Amino acid sequence: MTAADFVVVANRLPVDRVEGPDGEEIWRTSPGGLVAALEPMMRSVHGAWVGWPGQADVELEPFDADGIHLIPVPLSAEEVADYYEGFANDTIWPLYHDVIAPPQYHREWWEAYVIVNQRFAEAAAAAVAENGTVWVHDYQLQLVPQMVRDLRPDVTIGYFHHIPFPAHGLYAQLPWRDQVLRGLLGADVIGFQRAQDATYFLTAVRRRLRYEVKGSNIAVPEGDTTRTALARAFPISIDTEPYLELAAREDVQARAAEIRASLGNPKRILLGVDRLDYTKGIGHRIKAYGELLEDGRLDPEDVTLIQVASPSRERVDAYAHLRDEIELAVSRINGDHDTVGHSAIRYLHQGYPREEMVALYLAADVMLVTALRDGMNLVAKEYIATRADNRGVLVLSEFTGAADELRQAVRVNPHDIAGLKDAIMTAIEMPPAEQARRMRSLRRRVLDNDVNAWSSSFLAALADVRRR
Repeated sequence: MTAADFVVVANRLPVDRVEGPDGEEIWRTSPGGLVAALEPMMRSVHGAWVGWPGQADVELEPFDADGIHLIPVPLSAEEVADYYEGFANDTIWPLYHDVIAPPQYHREWWEAYVIVNQRFAEAAAAAVAENGTVWVHDYQLQLVPQMVRDLRPDVTIGYFHHIPFPAHGLYAQLPWRDQVLRGLLGADVIGFQRAQDATYFLTAVRRRLRYEVKGSNIAVPEGDTTRTALARAFPISIDTEPYLELAAREDVQARAAEIRASLGNPKRILLGVDRLDYTKGIGHRIKAYGELLEDGRLDPEDVTLIQVASPSRERVDAYAHLRDEIELAVSRINGDHDTVGHSAIRYLHQGYPREEMVALYLAADVMLVTALRDGMNLVAKEYIATRADNRGVLVLSEFTGAADELRQAVRVNPHDIAGLKDAIMTAIEMPPAEQARRMRSLRRRVLDNDVNAWSSSFLAALADVRRR
């Protein structure tokens, strides 16, 4: 393929290798939030996507899938352990999520991170056309923007940070803090989920590197001159169309009714949908729900909590321990409150296709999003998009990026168990008229600010940079 005018660089390719019906290996579109956010835009621009194919010690030639040119970046098993499971997910992830779990700092992990970031940067630099655009995504690749700039000073570079950026007092713990800042400042536009995250980043740049910062603009020294980089919030969203279409389908609506019936047709169904991650506040949610049953404020015959906890990073110790804690808590509550025909909590440690997720959203009267820290949380927006009936209530942590936009949700501090219990009861008891008023406002916000609006606003900012 000839060089691409537009290149996306992300840790993973937007496809997974799976076994087809005849035993042959095929590539299937991945279910992740980043893929859902970027795939429509990538098809429209016929760009290239640089990423790891998801299997260690596999070298693949570039190939096309679903109208996107894919450029695989190989990783060894040792690099997966050190760069991905180590530095990205046991150093950066906990540090950037307010040290909910203690970050681990190991020099060999950092060295692997540098090596792998360089490999991604070289693949992107080779793929992009002269004066083209490279859009780098997320915390696994924070060094790539400057590395690409060193290799291809002709291109325009964007970077979007999908997770939170920490306050300076936390960020300053990172032994390689200045190197990461310089890596990010290789981009012309650095995007964050929340204005607060952009402010934290600008503060770190000003305090650590002493660069001049005016508003959202940073004067980045380059030889004898300076270049202006822009850092601000571009809240990400979802591709709403598939959710609207699925929610309107009769078979999906029938499946939602079937889910309710299989649970004994309780008066209220509560739903949590998360990766099994310590940032998601699953334990806090289950504790609050269990106490409501214990206190007698909820009758286990009238209500069921469905908790979908999709597997995540199971080779990282913190995640294995979390799974044990959650499953023990669920077992105790069910042991105390289950009846022969009814389960207090239906716990599902698995992922589901989008059709089943939409059926669950339609079946749920209350959506519980109680993350302790979250860059955005697209599940909240998915739930809203499916509720064309203007029914249902979203209980939303104020520590999610979505809380800045979705102001008609019932907002909670998930650390406040008493307050979380009250919020759950408010949601369960909310009159239909108030549900409709809140949901109409939430839906207007989500449908007007979809993934296309997000990508358009970011790319418009990049175009402004190019015109300077």
